[in-house]
Amino acid sequence: MKKIILLLTCTFGISVFSQIKVLKNETLVEIGKDNSVGLFKKDDKFTINYQDLNTSNLNTFRSFSFLDVNGDVEGLYKLITDGFIDQPTGNVTLELPNDIIELHYEKNYGQPTVQFIQYINKNRKYVGKSQFLNKKQIDKIFGVGTNR
Repeated sequence: MKKIILLLTCTFGISVFSQIKVLKNETLVEIGKDNSVGLFKKDDKFTINYQDLNTSNLNTFRSFSFLDVNGDVEGLYKLITDGFIDQPTGNVTLELPNDIIELHYEKNYGQPTVQFIQYINKNRKYVGKSQFLNKKQIDKIFGVGTNR
């Protein structure tokens, strides 16, 4: 009888632990970062993380991701940097699979800057905003001029 109870206890113990699944640690490779904005890569998926200045909580970080299909990362970099040269009259709107991103250009102290405005889950009610970034900061975030 003791052996049967011991066997049932061991079997029950093993079945409890079999419900826990160990996941692989997915590592993101940092492409570039400046202050509170960074670009990260995992396989063909790129993610931009930023500190949301649109909330009262300074510890709120948001992100948006996209796949690098047909050189989209280089295309985004070119789109942003072209806006520094020939500043658009309004915001440039980009539709991603999960979010809508607007590139908002403004001159700060006579220097052209850009800000990421994220409409989270394509809902204009939930908005995240990055800090304003100049050309040098964008170069650093996209890893331009570095060995990455």
